[in-house]
Amino acid sequence: MNRSEPIVRRKLSDEVFARLKRLITSGELQPGDDMPSERELMERFEVGRPAIREAMQALSNMGLVAISHGERAKVLQLTAKSIIKQVDGAAKIILSSSKDTLEHLKSARIFFERGMVREAAEKATPEDVQRLKATVAEQRAARGDAEAFISADMRFHTQIAAISGNPIYVAVSEAMLGWLKEYHTEMLIWTGKEKFTLTEHAEIIGRIEKKDVEGAEKAMIKHLERSRALYVMNSEK
Repeated sequence: MNRSEPIVRRKLSDEVFARLKRLITSGELQPGDDMPSERELMERFEVGRPAIREAMQALSNMGLVAISHGERAKVLQLTAKSIIKQVDGAAKIILSSSKDTLEHLKSARIFFERGMVREAAEKATPEDVQRLKATVAEQRAARGDAEAFISADMRFHTQIAAISGNPIYVAVSEAMLGWLKEYHTEMLIWTGKEKFTLTEHAEIIGRIEKKDVEGAEKAMIKHLERSRALYVMNSEK
């Protein structure tokens, strides 16, 4: 073999990170437990403070621990929401620099939500339907207030995802809506398009309430295809 394959020595902080992560993933440290102090870890691994601090920051960036000034870091409960939230910053940077990526996200959202609404039409209880109707009533009352109107809009779609009972669906829904919110134009309010949103939401609820799977999907696609133009790059506003 002529190909060069050099072995790269790991940084001390990387090794500390790997060992601490193993303590958490193995269950030796449980959610809510305090992490060992910096001094304890320095003695245990025979490394300096900078390596410990770098490793702890890496754990925090992954959502595995919470670091508070003057207190010991605590092990966090990993959830679908906390895991997906770790890519928030990177996702927003990518979206802000690429119109194509924003269009891909809008298409991915439609693909995702058409499946979510089908499942909602199959599984929704009367209580689920009433929850959706209450959210649309709040949205109707918020006409003229862009922030409140859009907030209720996002809640409506997340509630549809929640009907599935799958927390990963809810986390993905919240993440995509949060990323898109950065690019939502206020023309939704000022050109009267709010009335179309309210009518379309009511139609979606009606289909879900009737357990009309195909109708619910068609109503959702119609709604999202119309509203996708409301999300544009900041440079286009």
